Amino acid sequence: MAKTASPRSTQPRYPWPRWLAMHRTACLGAFAALLLSACNLPPAAAPGAANPPGQAVAGAPTAAPAAAAPAPPPPIQAYDDAVLNAATALLKGAPTQPPNTRFAVVIDPLIDGMTGAQTATTRSMGQRLAALITAQYPQLEVLPFSAANVARNPLVLIGTFTGVNAQRQTTGMREAYRICFALADLKTGKLVSKGLAFARPEGVDATPVASFRDAPAWTEDPATLGYIRTCQGTRAGDPINPLYAERIVAAALVAEAIDAYDAGRWQESLDLYTSAQRSASGDQFRVYNGLYLANWKLGRRERAEAAFNQIVDYGLAHQRLGVKFLFRPGSTAFVADGRLAGPYPLWLRAIAARASANNSCLEVSGHTSASGPEPLNERLSLLRAEYVKSQLEASAPALARRSIASGMGSRQTLVGTGRDDASDAIDRRVEFKVIGC
Repeated sequence: MAKTASPRSTQPRYPWPRWLAMHRTACLGAFAALLLSACNLPPAAAPGAANPPGQAVAGAPTAAPAAAAPAPPPPIQAYDDAVLNAATALLKGAPTQPPNTRFAVVIDPLIDGMTGAQTATTRSMGQRLAALITAQYPQLEVLPFSAANVARNPLVLIGTFTGVNAQRQTTGMREAYRICFALADLKTGKLVSKGLAFARPEGVDATPVASFRDAPAWTEDPATLGYIRTCQGTRAGDPINPLYAERIVAAALVAEAIDAYDAGRWQESLDLYTSAQRSASGDQFRVYNGLYLANWKLGRRERAEAAFNQIVDYGLAHQRLGVKFLFRPGSTAFVADGRLAGPYPLWLRAIAARASANNSCLEVSGHTSASGPEPLNERLSLLRAEYVKSQLEASAPALARRSIASGMGSRQTLVGTGRDDASDAIDRRVEFKVIGC
């Protein structure tokens, strides 16, 4: 007799829904604990319980920490007070350990933070720092800035003195000066301390010393940029800018050459500039300016012209060359002073010849100081640029198709005081910028 299938039960063998309903709270709690353990999260607090001190609720958004407000800049002070305050902040961080040890310090001459020039004020400031260190900081021994002393890996004191506007920026009309000091350790390759202050313009003499006043041209020189970048925008503990560190031996020779030139020792200056040029890092714009100046003072016109060719080649290679062609006020005619305008024909021939030889295309741009109405400055600077451009084309007609003229007015001043004297002569330059053909 065949077996008959027993009817399927309508009830589940295991009552899962009822069991889950009975134990739902326990199951969910265990599952949650397992997840928290796997994710390495703290357990949630019981309802109504406070979180442990300092612990945020899991999953709740946390407030971002408030950004620290930048420290306000130092106040603008009288010049003497500003120098003293910046120097005190700098020297307070000078090394004092091990005790009874004297640390050698050399002062690389302080410079204008925009042009790289030494001025009457930066030179006197360096002398004041040396006197202050000698009188009040017996653990520091000031030595001359020479190649021999640099080889001893001393501390190096550098500083920039930079004109700023009312917003403390290096544009527009300058109304104050930013003083930046830095003390660098050549042994460690790092900055030891910094000093910063702002000074009012009263008592400031921004006239360049003779070697920079007489220099025919300007461009951004890596050696000078390295100096400025080591001082500005840095903090104690930061590394010395490599552009500066790699050129410091040549910088010491250049400093000695500048001192010799300013003292009227032309041959000694020439010898020092020649030594700097032959050094491993002697390819510096200020070296070529110095070779030109010393040879010109010694009456060696051919060698001076060869040095000016190097100036032009350097500027064109770096895409920018500013030349101090000085004009009569409100005019496109060069100054009548033969002492100043005497070498202008040489300069124009060299620029035309080197630009032609390099197949360079040039923008010849005129610049003015910050005095006078800007529309007039722009018009006058354009007329001066067109005049210089015509002089180049007279020597090298091919440049007529490869050059343009423009007037910048006073939009790109480097000194920006508007004094219209030797202190801001560089603001009235004519620039030659290499552009695409």
